[in-house]
Amino acid sequence: MGGPSSEHDISILTGRNVLAALREFGHDARQVYVTPSGNWLLDNASEAHDPIDICSRHDVMFNAMHGEFGEDGQVQQIFEYCNVPYTGSGVAASVLAINKIISKDIFKNAGLLVPRAVAFRKSEFNPQESLHEVVRMSHAPWVVKPASRGSSVGVSIARTYPALYDAVEQAFSYDDSILVEEFITGREVTCGVLENFNNEKHHALHPLEIIPPEGRFFDYEVKYNGATQEVPAPFFGEMLRKIKDTAITAHTAVGCRHYSRTDMIISGTKVYTLEINTLPGLTKESLFPKAASLAKLDFPQLLDHLVNLALV
Repeated sequence: MGGPSSEHDISILTGRNVLAALREFGHDARQVYVTPSGNWLLDNASEAHDPIDICSRHDVMFNAMHGEFGEDGQVQQIFEYCNVPYTGSGVAASVLAINKIISKDIFKNAGLLVPRAVAFRKSEFNPQESLHEVVRMSHAPWVVKPASRGSSVGVSIARTYPALYDAVEQAFSYDDSILVEEFITGREVTCGVLENFNNEKHHALHPLEIIPPEGRFFDYEVKYNGATQEVPAPFFGEMLRKIKDTAITAHTAVGCRHYSRTDMIISGTKVYTLEINTLPGLTKESLFPKAASLAKLDFPQLLDHLVNLALV
């Protein structure tokens, strides 16, 4: 847990939750804290260890990191080099999923509906020409997001042309590549996929509807401060099937393994795929454990299942 990403603190919350629950289930679990500077500390020791040495001592590595390093294929490469089993997606899927520009193309090629969008690189960005390209794509508002960050870090909604410039500047402060999407009016839902569960290779959990406080969107602050309502999505029949099929399609198209969570917008009868999370948060406020609990899978059981998936 930890790491050098902008989601370091959230990873610590995930890691502590995971550690306690694994021990509760009977696993001999130990803490590996990766500092923001990249040092690996074992069991609260102040002395840094070689990652290869740490990996060689353990049967499986439970990856509780988010964002850069933990979710983008870098730490997965270390695990692969050490030939140690680990939870979550492999190197390739992690690289593809963390990049919203690439994953959007994958979703589209898999037949999923995605919002219209334009992508920009910081080195090639020309405010006058580039922002006119956004206006040609769609009218306001627009969703502006860094290409490779999670937890809604750096994401904002621009409702006017002047606000669009500020939102782009903010996104570029987090990433050298950004995405500007058309704003889709609708209901935000998220749907988890858990492998080898309930006699299914890819089991879609019941989706959750995300209802932020009035006048807010699901940004970093309301995602973790408990102000957002996250309830079982009240969809049934054909729409429920469509949501679950979308999550499974996104999971398999990117090449994820073990588990994932796909975010969507439901607009009328249409399901728009936004992005996929290869390492869903496992804090007390996190969505994936809430969805798993609806399937009668409590938190320690869920983590034990993920460990067993890694060991298969």
